[in-house]
Amino acid sequence: MPEDFSTPDRRPLTTVLAANLVSITGSCLTYMGVPWFVLQSTGSAAKAGIVAFCTMLPVVLAALVGGPVIDRIGRRRVTVASDLACAVAVAAIPLLQFADALRFWMLCVLMAVTGLCRTPGETARGVLLPTLAERAGMPLTRAAGLYDGAARCAALTGSALGGVLIAELGAANVLLVDAATFAVAAPLFAFGVRGLPEAQAQQRAEPVSLHAYGRELAEGYRFVAATPLLLGVCLMTLVTRGLDQGWSAVLLPVHAREELGGSVELGLLNAAFGVCALTGALVYGVVGSRFRRWPVFTIAFLIVGLPRFVVAAFTDTFTPLAVIMAIEGLACGVLNPIMATVTYETVPEELRSRVLSATTASVQLVTPLGGLAAGFLVDAVGPPSTLLMVGGAYLLATLCPVVFPVWRRMDPAGSPLGRAAAGSLPRGSGTKRG
Repeated sequence: MPEDFSTPDRRPLTTVLAANLVSITGSCLTYMGVPWFVLQSTGSAAKAGIVAFCTMLPVVLAALVGGPVIDRIGRRRVTVASDLACAVAVAAIPLLQFADALRFWMLCVLMAVTGLCRTPGETARGVLLPTLAERAGMPLTRAAGLYDGAARCAALTGSALGGVLIAELGAANVLLVDAATFAVAAPLFAFGVRGLPEAQAQQRAEPVSLHAYGRELAEGYRFVAATPLLLGVCLMTLVTRGLDQGWSAVLLPVHAREELGGSVELGLLNAAFGVCALTGALVYGVVGSRFRRWPVFTIAFLIVGLPRFVVAAFTDTFTPLAVIMAIEGLACGVLNPIMATVTYETVPEELRSRVLSATTASVQLVTPLGGLAAGFLVDAVGPPSTLLMVGGAYLLATLCPVVFPVWRRMDPAGSPLGRAAAGSLPRGSGTKRG
């Protein structure tokens, strides 16, 4: 059970938010710098897709098996080790380039290492959010909004800086900046959660063994499978994450390079999205508890999906795409706080590392294929057709909360908003856990 903190202390939450902001800012620089580096050096969208695949596949593998490891080693140690390993791997890319020793396969391997190491650290940080919110004396909805807001702010900072830095310094030098951000984030997080019991290794009566590891790993997946709402969130997000990866890793960089002018425009588009996503997350953190989650979530996801693909397919100018990405950013800002709050309310603390690893793995299963497929489709049928195909698939996925009644259980059953949602459901359609 978490400690009962009689005096609110917001310093751990604030420090963790700062560490997250620094780390994610660097990651955004990598996500912009590496595709641009590949496009500049090879001119191949397919190779950019291959690098995206090599980055995201280890993310899935780490999430598939990482939950029990996080509990056994400790959330603090895992996060610090994750950031330090990412710093080394990212720094190796430009250093090898400067030595004229970098080969394409080396780039793929190093990006795979960053994906493998990054996921456990991000999961470990996220698992601590309910404890940090309780210690700060803050409602979970607000803490989730701030946590996502920090990530959005980092995306904004990385996007705003990324396009300019790539143009001024070159993609290879930008990766050195990214490595420095990981090196800063590691000690910052370690200091922030120092002495927090939930950040330390969990003591187990059962000794470490393959059997115990397998049992603990299975507990997370069984919980997800037995919770229809959580399972539905995972399945829909699985599809949309893959499509988003194709957009961010291939389609948007290709569109910016061929139609809009270059990396500066790419950075400005991502910045416009980031500013509005940050605004949406922070506003939802303040006022979100006044509204039912299901309709807000459903409308927001419909806005986030199809429009950007259609606009990019039919226009070769900057302003229309910037406007639609800004609108989508506002809508996107409310999605993660809602999903995080629903997850934390549903999952008991002792299972959070395992369940969050399971959900991360579930939603990332097809993500590695998103960039790979988009790259080959662009080379095969061209960017406009690819944009319309991916946008149509996104629309179908985002209709799920409209079609399936279980999504209306996003609102707590005991609250007035939740009772209103339950009253609109057919009898027997509620969420049950086995």
